[in-house]
Amino acid sequence: MIAERRTATLLLAPALLWVLAFFVLPFAGIVALSFARMEGRVVEHGLFFDNYARFWADPAIFKGLIVSLEITLVVTVISILLAYPLAWIIAMRVPDRWQRLALLLAVLPFWTSYVVRSYSWLLVLGKNGVLNKALMGMGLIAEPLEIAATRTATIIGFVHFFVMLLTLTIYANLRQLPQNYARAAADLGAGPFATFRHIILPLTLPGVITGAFLTFVLCIGDYVTPKILGGGNELTLPEIIMLQLGRQGDFPMASALSVILMAVVTLAYFASARWLRLDRI
Repeated sequence: MIAERRTATLLLAPALLWVLAFFVLPFAGIVALSFARMEGRVVEHGLFFDNYARFWADPAIFKGLIVSLEITLVVTVISILLAYPLAWIIAMRVPDRWQRLALLLAVLPFWTSYVVRSYSWLLVLGKNGVLNKALMGMGLIAEPLEIAATRTATIIGFVHFFVMLLTLTIYANLRQLPQNYARAAADLGAGPFATFRHIILPLTLPGVITGAFLTFVLCIGDYVTPKILGGGNELTLPEIIMLQLGRQGDFPMASALSVILMAVVTLAYFASARWLRLDRI
């Protein structure tokens, strides 16, 4: 028994050291720095709560968190609503021999650079972009729509990316679902909607929640897409953090905002864990 524990410890040691060196220690440093403050251009270390007090007192900074949460929640909901039917079609309607090709086509945008995808959406959503030209050519609008450099453009760019991620997680759950369940429900008189509501959806909910959590984490911490597609009209919390680092040089404030962002992600994890009943394991 002792030998097995030593073997397990030795096998886990590299992973534990990696997490300690590249996550725990850097994050501890950020937390410590968040309680420092700037004296001119010099960082004064200590136990000061000025940065956290400023977060609650400054409407512009606090609004950054609200904007990030609003965008993230909208993106997550829309992505789920679009990804579930797509995953259903691939898993249930596409023949088995073509499903790999269908998944390949679904995740093909992943192979493109994240920055390139964001700038590509500017070509589509801009005043002289593909969308406005098409709508004006069909006579549906008289003047170009103001879509680029708005929250709508940011949401569209995010949804394009995260629908692919959610499709994979939901598809995996749908493929593991025994077909006999749906047949048994039909034999007992359940219609397609009742079968989906009472059997298929509850059994595939882990894939939905897992994908939703990943979408939440990646979306709320993203800087590139809001910067490119949002045009700086509404600053998200990651953008404010970058402003504190780049323009203000206020590393303690940027650290405090990063800790707050991490706290929000942690709350999202516990919420998803509750849904998945991981807290009972």
